[in-house]
Amino acid sequence: MPSMNIHRNDTVKILTGSDRGKTQRVLRVFPDKGTLLVEHVRVVKKTVSSKTGQRTRGGIAEQESPIHVSNVALVCPNCGPTRVGFKTEGDTKMRICKKCGQELATKK
Repeated sequence: MPSMNIHRNDTVKILTGSDRGKTQRVLRVFPDKGTLLVEHVRVVKKTVSSKTGQRTRGGIAEQESPIHVSNVALVCPNCGPTRVGFKTEGDTKMRICKKCGQELATKK
């Protein structure tokens, strides 16, 4: 299973595609496929059928589609889009910004 440098609730900037330039939050990460869901990015329309016995309505719904991790860049609060580095202190491994060296928030 490949390692992912981007975690859930990180802020990322979209580098390619029709949504290029947007800065949004990561909703979900799929490390097995190397993809992630980004809020309001690559929105597709999907047909939804109504379920019997439930209160769901049929029709056309919009939802986010996964985007490859290579098409996004993590946004540092100080210097903007950047690459991610790692630094170990004792037993802890921290993500750091490659531009300014500031520690980035890790997932909990």
